[in-house]
Amino acid sequence: MIRPALPSDSKKVATLIVQAMGDLAMKFCNSDQLEPVIPLFEHFFQLTDNQYSFENTLVYENEEGVVGNIGAYDGAKLETYRKPFFDHLAEHFGLVNFNPEPETESGEFYLDTISVDPAAQGKGIGKLLIVAGIDWAKKLGHKKVGLLVDVNNDRALKLYQNMGFEIVEEKPFMGGLYHHMVYRII
Repeated sequence: MIRPALPSDSKKVATLIVQAMGDLAMKFCNSDQLEPVIPLFEHFFQLTDNQYSFENTLVYENEEGVVGNIGAYDGAKLETYRKPFFDHLAEHFGLVNFNPEPETESGEFYLDTISVDPAAQGKGIGKLLIVAGIDWAKKLGHKKVGLLVDVNNDRALKLYQNMGFEIVEEKPFMGGLYHHMVYRII
């Protein structure tokens, strides 16, 4: 079952966010270790008005508990949502001039993190979450849904293309190269 996330989902969703981000998550903590990363995302998930907030998250829950999530928001709010997160990174992790490229833009509902617990993968949960993200965008009146996918992640690229996403450009982000993909809502 897909439902809106609750602050109490923070432990599981933080782990899923970090799984989706991979090594990028450690860059946020100026670290090569996972130790400080999950608590950082647990903290921000429980707050409002930031890109990792429970307010911007849907979860997939089964009898095992939360096994998947999708974090999404209006691309026009990116800078507003980033500010508290980046202020925290500067204060607690010394990332004073940390200002990565914007991963989304105004006019786009952005699917930021999509993740499924490894034990629940291969059952179509990721696809269901993406469909829910597209439906969420429709309900909010958006005409475009965007996401980034690593240019080397052929499996995810194929999934998104099969769902109707198209590559619109290649975009550098935090030292990597990504396909910016868009799904147009008719």
